Amino acid sequence: MALILCLETATKNCSVALSENGSVIAFKEITTEGYSHAENLHVFIEDVMKAAARKLSDLDAIAVSKGPGSYTGLRIGVSTAKGLCYSLDVPLISLETLDVLAEQVTEPTTIIPMLDARRMEVYSAIFDTDKKRTRGTEAQILDENSFAQHLSEAKTTFIGDGVAKFEEICSHPNASFITTALPSAKDMASLAETKHKKNDTEDVAYFEPYYLKDFKIG
Repeated sequence: MALILCLETATKNCSVALSENGSVIAFKEITTEGYSHAENLHVFIEDVMKAAARKLSDLDAIAVSKGPGSYTGLRIGVSTAKGLCYSLDVPLISLETLDVLAEQVTEPTTIIPMLDARRMEVYSAIFDTDKKRTRGTEAQILDENSFAQHLSEAKTTFIGDGVAKFEEICSHPNASFITTALPSAKDMASLAETKHKKNDTEDVAYFEPYYLKDFKIG
């Protein structure tokens, strides 16, 4: 049974969760256009530990959403996670942001999470109905033919803050759109627990965020 602190700062959502054995026991987040991560992240960490009546020294690992996402948001989250790992001497677990976002879909459909980039560009990945990746993370420019093959084969859920721009040009009956979702620390719990059980951790000294490219400076 692992007690894991989960940090999600890849977008304008600043989110912290404490999980035990893969279940969330304390959680706090805020979404702001101004990217208030630097001001809120450490306060939120203190708040969730207090809410769960736990101490930082009780932690077995730190999990962080590694990107892609906002350059500034990722840098704040990863630097905080690494600092905690060093000071507490606990392992670092990294999770791809699009994996975290895909966790919010509960229907048995193909899942395509999208994070907003510039103009008609998004970061996306593709998951099957079991939430297994069938295509890795890519930066892509959307057009009316994007994902045509997947849409022709099965119901497909598009989720994330990049979805609205695709909804405007996609009218396929197999497409459903969740445009307001952002990756959240509460959806990191089971993913982090699985990695912890496998001892799938990062080298704290050399780990860096997965920027893919600097699509926006938050």
